[in-house]
Amino acid sequence: MATILYLDDEPAIGLILEDTLERAGHVTIGARTVPEALQALASRSVDLIISDYRMPGLSGLEFLELLRGEGYDTPLIMLTGYATIEHAVESIKAGAIDYITKPVRPEQLELSVAKGLEVARLRRENDALRREVVEFRNERAIIGDSPQIRRLLQMVNTAAPSRATVLLEGESGTGKELFARAIHDASDRRDAPFIKLNCAALPEGLVESALFGHEKGAFTGAIRRVEGAFERANHGTLLLDEIGEMRIDLQAKLLRVLQEQEFERVGGSQPITVDVRIIATTNRDLAARAAEGQFRQDLYFRLSVMPIVIPPLRERRDDIPLLAHRFAQRTAAELGKDVRGLAPDTIALLQRHDWPGNVRELQHAMERAVILSADPVLQPSAFDGLRCGSGMPQGSGTGAAPQGSAAGAIPQGEALSGPRVQAHRTTPARDTVVLDSLNVADAERRLIEHALQASNGNRTRAAEMLGMSVRTLRHKLNAAGSSRDD
Repeated sequence: MATILYLDDEPAIGLILEDTLERAGHVTIGARTVPEALQALASRSVDLIISDYRMPGLSGLEFLELLRGEGYDTPLIMLTGYATIEHAVESIKAGAIDYITKPVRPEQLELSVAKGLEVARLRRENDALRREVVEFRNERAIIGDSPQIRRLLQMVNTAAPSRATVLLEGESGTGKELFARAIHDASDRRDAPFIKLNCAALPEGLVESALFGHEKGAFTGAIRRVEGAFERANHGTLLLDEIGEMRIDLQAKLLRVLQEQEFERVGGSQPITVDVRIIATTNRDLAARAAEGQFRQDLYFRLSVMPIVIPPLRERRDDIPLLAHRFAQRTAAELGKDVRGLAPDTIALLQRHDWPGNVRELQHAMERAVILSADPVLQPSAFDGLRCGSGMPQGSGTGAAPQGSAAGAIPQGEALSGPRVQAHRTTPARDTVVLDSLNVADAERRLIEHALQASNGNRTRAAEMLGMSVRTLRHKLNAAGSSRDD
């Protein structure tokens, strides 16, 4: 059932329209003049309009133009007793979805109304999809108005149209993937796939297969042919996350693909050509690692055609209020809570904090505060964890924790005495590590156990906390397992 407004100055035609439409199960609203029709539209929602072509005062075409000017997007069927090709063409060009002639035949009217209601349904679905797309893009929007962010956005817009490889460098949690997405969305590849591959999280034996795919029977367990990230990203963008963790031997194969845009699947012999734009991210100093021989220099030069450094949050404190408000509103909407903003003291507290975990840490802090707070305006008391020094102590300026420092590790210069030593920082008690001896191997084992426990078994996160690569952590865990087996 639909609500249909019909506009015709002839009462007999109005009765025919009303009778035919109501027999079909629709609700009708009649009008004889354009002002009456506009008043009806203002008072209730209408799914479809049927309008006469010729009327006293404004014509059907002028009524249609007026509707568009007032912002109405309701489908309209034009009705006329003077059927000409010119009238039909004018009506369709003006935006009418159909054109029918008098005398009105019920079958023709019902068919035209069904067509109009389908158009109305599709328009509603399109509007809903547009809103979802806008909301989705807003979720991926880069928040900030600091000079650093404005400069970064300018670099993103400069890099996007080209197919040059981009290397995004920055600490963990600074939003490197968000900037990679922004580059993809601003490029002519925006409608093609955006594929992400975390080089640090994949088991060593599966990295090559994940990149290039494999043929059936290529190795034990390869029961079917699988496309790799390069094939799935064809004509689009491939994000190689934490590229610094990739094995040296795979770096050579990756370099060949970047240069030739061609590769072979694992176990295959047929070359596959692709068109892929590469964006790589790293939280390490790749230039230094390349100089030390831990990363291929030729690959580094190939990846860093357009290097972009994402600054840590402590270097763009002016963006903290905007980010905090965004995270608070998002969490409040998910929980159905009323959060109207942040108190001035809260904003000052957040801007004093150094955020060693960067934007990701701020997001988690805001989520926790919204969950725990009963006040619609978030107060400093909702952020007690910051006062305990979850990052750098307040008032420490803009100094960052040394790269590779681990949460729960012994501070540099900490005195050790006695067989039972506590390694601690100014953090809550849960971050305290108790050492039963001064044996280095035992201390390393305890710290690894503590990092794995604190990260809920996530090896990538544990490696970050310990200041080592995932590969190094994996070797140490394997070595510990072997020694226990022995």
